[in-house]
Amino acid sequence: MPDPTPPRSAESATKEALLRHETPTRSASQRQTALARANAIRVQRAGLKRDLKSGERDLADVLERPAAWVMTAKVHDLLVCVPGVGAVKAAKILQQCRVSGSKTAGGLSDRQRSELVAMLRR
Repeated sequence: MPDPTPPRSAESATKEALLRHETPTRSASQRQTALARANAIRVQRAGLKRDLKSGERDLADVLERPAAWVMTAKVHDLLVCVPGVGAVKAAKILQQCRVSGSKTAGGLSDRQRSELVAMLRR
């Protein structure tokens, strides 16, 4: 007797796996592409942190118009790179601007972004 269920597409199989809380399977080339992209983002962020520490870049400018690779960076980690700002001062700045310590640059609301930029420009 033939199987009565229709064949599943890769997309529907992935959706079903997500509903079952399983990790979707990826091909080796998909994994390699994702790894290469993640490594490129890490290199770009490391360069940004170096530039912030040396004073070549201004964090206020970065936060006003963040590039796509900056969007997933934690704001606290970026603040700590600014000369004269350590972990305690960064936490105080975030608290004054009502921003969670785990917030990413892309996750900032317009209010949070404008308050942080104003605070950094003082």
